[in-house]
Parts: sequence; structure tokens; C-alpha cells
Amino acid sequence: MAFTGQRGLRRFAAIPAVASLVLAAACSSGEPTAGPGVTSTPCPGSANSDRGCIYLGVLSDLENGPFTPLGASMNDGQAAFWKQVNAAGGIGGYDIDISTYTRNTSYDPRTHRSRYQEIEPHVLALSMSFGTAQTVAMLNQMDVDDMVSTAATQWSGWNYRSADRNLVLSAGYSYCTEAVTGLDWFAETHYAPRNIAVVAYRGNYGGDYASGALKWAVANDATIADRIDTGPNAEVGSQDGPVAEILAAAPDLVMLATGPAETAEIVGKLVKSGFTGRFLGSLPTWNAALLQSAAAPALTALYNYTTPVDSWAGDSVGAKHARDAITGEPANFGYSLGWAITYPLKALLTTAAANGELTRAGLRRSIGAMKPDGEGMVVIHPAGAAGPDLETEWSAVFEPDKAAPMGARAVSVGYQGKTLGRLNLHEPCTRL
Repeated sequence: MAFTGQRGLRRFAAIPAVASLVLAAACSSGEPTAGPGVTSTPCPGSANSDRGCIYLGVLSDLENGPFTPLGASMNDGQAAFWKQVNAAGGIGGYDIDISTYTRNTSYDPRTHRSRYQEIEPHVLALSMSFGTAQTVAMLNQMDVDDMVSTAATQWSGWNYRSADRNLVLSAGYSYCTEAVTGLDWFAETHYAPRNIAVVAYRGNYGGDYASGALKWAVANDATIADRIDTGPNAEVGSQDGPVAEILAAAPDLVMLATGPAETAEIVGKLVKSGFTGRFLGSLPTWNAALLQSAAAPALTALYNYTTPVDSWAGDSVGAKHARDAITGEPANFGYSLGWAITYPLKALLTTAAANGELTRAGLRRSIGAMKPDGEGMVVIHPAGAAGPDLETEWSAVFEPDKAAPMGARAVSVGYQGKTLGRLNLHEPCTRL
């Protein structure tokens, strides 16, 4: 048995003397050691009796939250990913289980914390921690616990070791660089925006995206006409305030870093009020269900969104593997995103297992040595590096299309603009 991290040391110190002697005897008997969440017993329901089990936790918006459709579909993508890993032989003599300790958080920070505390003693790492603010708020505790997690968000801090403490694995661009590259694509494809309004959730998600828009505007002689903070309708009631502010500012482009419901309301009400500009959104703004809303015609005509991942119908090796892993079409694009962000954790577990370090501290030590491969589906920045490799980043751009898989068609995959290389970014665009 192995105890890792400060919490582990505290627990060890609290064991009565007699129990400590028993524990010492067991550890000196030559039995293999493993961290929390690693057992010699097979995973529940596994047909592989010759393999042990690695338990990973999932904390996500799976029900009754503003991002439930995205969070649930991302979870489906991760479940399919690990099922394929298990079918191919598992990792280091173990299958991977993410279902036993999957918990719904409804995107609520308090629920996120309580669910973390509930599953923490039982898992080796987190396969998903959904929500930037939620994960940031847990970093101190994760640091104590040596708990590595996959980021289910694109906050720029996850790409800088000074911000994520070598605990959070990420893939793809940040919300900040998403806005920059998205604006480059927009200027090349539609028109050069001169007067931009940004509507964004309060916090790291919206703040990061808005920061990227501002950096692009400064570099390209454009103006941010208005920066409007908002929240999910469950918190703020409606988007009438942002709509009124945008109409008063009269921008030629509205950028969105909200949830799907807020996107539909803002776009629909603005177009109904006579707004004639276009809309550009971050990935979390879209869900195919919006094509059933009253805003569908306006969205189809005037809205694009960007993602860091090859499309469901893409030609990359990763996209093909993701398609082969399930029968039929997933609920939404979150499936592909959930699949893609899991590559770094697979690489980390593989490296740690090869080094005989399947403990939490062992995972943390192995981050700099792992070599993840996104199979062309997503860019993975150098693991454990001080910052991202911005030259490798690219975006995929989509437009709503009822005839396309999941209601959206890729109009550009692998797009790289010119502004990002001129910004000289050396730290997160927003701070904790």
C-alpha cells in the first residue's frame, strides 16, 4: 500500500501504533504497491479476470445544469475512449473504469466540491473536471491530494505550469487563443470587424475569451464597442440586459462565450430587433437542439462557432477511431471533444505504469516524460512545459446545418491565423 501527498502523510500519522506495525509488515512482504484507485480486483463487469482495475473519477454537468447536453456527451466520448483502450489490452495490466465514480455536479461549484470529497479516496485521477471556476477552486485541495485531472474546459491557465501546478492535462487551444484565431478566420471569410461586442459569462471562461478578443482588436486596429458580463439564465433570469446593451453599442460583430440557451436568446432577440451583424461563438455556445428553437433561422444565417477538435466526420485518425467506437451518431459534438481531451491522460497512465508508478504522486512526476499523441484530431501542447506551443494551434470552424451530422457542418478544419504569432503571450490571459 502506498500513501502519497500531504493528505496521505496525515492519514498515515493518524493510524494507531498497532495498525502501523501491521501495515509495515505488509509493505515489507514484497507485495506490489499501488495508489488509491488501483486494485488487483477486476473492474465491475469486466470479462478480463487477469487484469486489475484503475478507477478514475468524473465530475461533470450531467443533469440540470447550463451545459448538461455538452457535459453528458463529453462523458459519452470519454467512456467510449476508455472502452476502446480496455478492448485493446488496457494499460499496464489494468482496465480503466470511469463509471463507478462518475458524479453529476450541475455546474455548481459547491456541488463540485462535495462530489470531489466524496470520490477522492477511491480514484487515482480525474478523467474529467468540468468547469473552469469549479476546477480552479479545487486546485489547492488537488495539490494536497496529488490529484491529476483532465481539463474539460479551455482556460488558458491550463497551458501554463505556473497556473495549473502540473495537475491539469489539456488538449487544444485556450478560450483566449480561440477568440484570436476565430477572429482571424472571420476577417478573412466574412469581413474585417471594426466594432466588436463581447457577451461572456463572468469568470475564467468568459474572461479568457473576452481577453482574446481584446488582444485581437488591439493588434488589428479594431474596437471593443462593449464588453458585457452575463450568466446562465438560471442565475440572471434572461438576456434582455445584454441585448439592450448590444443594440445601443451598434457593433458589426457580436462574440459569444455563454451557454446554448443564452446564445439562442441573444441571437434571436437581436435579429428580431433589427440587428444585421454576425455572431461568432466559442464551442460551449452551440448545441444541435438550437435548430429546434425560434432562433434557428437567425443562427443558420448569421452564426459560426469554433472548436479545437476535428469534426465527427473528419479525416483524422482520431476522428475515425472515435466513429468506430460507437454505433450511430452521438448526441452532439461533445462526444468528439470528450474523446480528444482524453489522449493526455492515457499517455500519462501508460508512462506511469511503465515506470511502476501508478500512484498519484507517480502520475504527477511522470507528466514531463509522457508523449501524448492526439492522432491528428487535436493539438496537444508539450506536457509539463512552462507554456503552450502556440505555433501548433489550429481551429475548426462550424456553421449550423440541419442536414449535417449533429446539426453543424465544418467549414474549415486546421485553420491557423496570423495574429496569434504576433501577440507574444507568456502567461494566462486571465488570472486566478
